Amino acid sequence: MTRLAQFFERLSRGRAGALLLTAAGLLLAMPFVVAPLEAQQQTWLAVACFLVFLLASRLKGRGANFFLVMLSVLISARYLYWRLTDTLDFSGFWAPLLGMGLLLAELYAVIALLLAYLQSIWPLERKPVPLPEDPAEWPVLDIFIPTYNEPLSVVKPSVFGALAMDWPKDKMNVYILDDGRREEFRAFAEDIGCGYMIRPDNKGAKAGNINHALTKTNGEFVVIFDCDHVPVRAFPQMTLGWMLRDPKIGMLQTPHHFYSPDPFERNLASGLRVPNEGLLFYGLIQ
Repeated sequence: MTRLAQFFERLSRGRAGALLLTAAGLLLAMPFVVAPLEAQQQTWLAVACFLVFLLASRLKGRGANFFLVMLSVLISARYLYWRLTDTLDFSGFWAPLLGMGLLLAELYAVIALLLAYLQSIWPLERKPVPLPEDPAEWPVLDIFIPTYNEPLSVVKPSVFGALAMDWPKDKMNVYILDDGRREEFRAFAEDIGCGYMIRPDNKGAKAGNINHALTKTNGEFVVIFDCDHVPVRAFPQMTLGWMLRDPKIGMLQTPHHFYSPDPFERNLASGLRVPNEGLLFYGLIQ
């Protein structure tokens, strides 16, 4: 029995093994999908599933995630089985037409759910690669913040955030790339001590703005922030290690998260207690 437990433990550590165990568990649970239940029994089953979801959601780790996904898929499969076997009416003209339309919409929703699970069930969770212990060996960074018609009030937090990053100041150059060629931006850059760069035309839009700046700077690495993005202080320390370890890496992209509350957070006053929609995409899927 111990050897069997060790086998399943080793199998579940890998992605393919975990998916195999999940598929096997779903097959073994198929009687749950097709078992006929009376209304009262179905009610108790729904209450039990809700409580299990509530308890399992408090657990951490991949095992809990797989369990929640499996239970969600089983409940969805049970609902579809009921829809296909007990609810379709093929008499008349409008009943089957509207009924099949609704069924197709529900099938689409379930397929989208399954694809979302495949994308998010096994996050990569890459860890930062340590930088050299001696900061003198750290590379020189050129930080570009391109802007065109955004107001200065939007761009200021991004510039202040870039200047405040934990990196040797003699190895970090922050530039505002102003395609709007505005005097207030030039004065702001001069006042706080960051670079300010313009070009004679707007050819190529944002990409052209960045390409022009690349011809005027000579840093070892380039960091590009949108003018409404505010980096965390540890951004270069969390990312540059990968570039130094593997010279073949040409670009490294990180997820971003929204500082301002989305409509659900703002209107429902949920704050940080409920994960927002952006966290699903930028924190898991991307």
